[in-house]
Amino acid sequence: MLSAKLLTVEDYEAFEDLYNDFYSKAASEYNFELEPLDYTGFLDSLEKELIQCVILYDNHRAVGFLVYTTAISEAIELNIVHCIKDDDYLTHARELLKKFLELTQDLRKKKIVCYPMLGEQKALIGVIVRLGFKFIGIEVLRYKTDNQTSKDLFSRARVVELPQGYEVVKWSSIYFEDAVKVIQESFDDSADALFDPRFKSISGCRDIITKVVKDVYAEFLPEATSVLLYEGRPVGFSFMNLTGSIVNIPLVGIKQEHQGKGLSTIMLKNSMDTIFNITNYKQITEINTTTETNNLQALRLYKNLGFLEDYNYPQAYLPITV
Repeated sequence: MLSAKLLTVEDYEAFEDLYNDFYSKAASEYNFELEPLDYTGFLDSLEKELIQCVILYDNHRAVGFLVYTTAISEAIELNIVHCIKDDDYLTHARELLKKFLELTQDLRKKKIVCYPMLGEQKALIGVIVRLGFKFIGIEVLRYKTDNQTSKDLFSRARVVELPQGYEVVKWSSIYFEDAVKVIQESFDDSADALFDPRFKSISGCRDIITKVVKDVYAEFLPEATSVLLYEGRPVGFSFMNLTGSIVNIPLVGIKQEHQGKGLSTIMLKNSMDTIFNITNYKQITEINTTTETNNLQALRLYKNLGFLEDYNYPQAYLPITV
């Protein structure tokens, strides 16, 4: 008999082995780039209500869990669905997801659900389609600093001359409100706005950029974040942040009237040159980013600079319940 419930203190003993099973597979089966929280850290986040966890029992045996949060963005972020691999895997995952939808029923009248289906979670596509989720394909691209192919491509990158009136400078807090407006304009009609509705409003973009520059997502790299100026006014941004030895590009945006001139390539190359040339960044092992699988323009941009496609995954989202 299956039963799903919110994880509480009384479940901790039964949950530990199940969580450690996930922990041991986070990199190999779920493509986690960073080590997830250990068991103690997970329980600490749970008790601080930074996350919520649903546990599934099959005849009193813990067989699966689901983690979600509402603490980071305007969406309900479904972080992981993990089940013991057996003949009932899909059934167990379905029960967890149904309980999750039940628990968030009222909240989903105001918030969308987003769910990056990393690694083995692709197997759940058929399950969540029937629960009303929609999908966007996401491509992960990496520039490995020890990869000779990437180095060769970067050295031969097609980069236009900076047109008259334009200048590239590094980030300063004086550009914050300009960045909010540029990113909102750039992402308003993008697929990203389907699963992160903050991109649809100025206040939402202000929240995103605040979290970027205040080190909420990772360590912000202001000296490697490029700002494109036109006649002294900011018209484009390429943000950079750092986790351990990995640089990530969270946002690249440029005002519409300045697009199509190769200026995004100039901004990104300037950021990458900074990373490669500053002594403090010599420990960097890679620069990575994501884009939609069908965004050919963005894919060409990154590949031109030496990024190589690594893997893709379905980014699932559940629209607001009307």
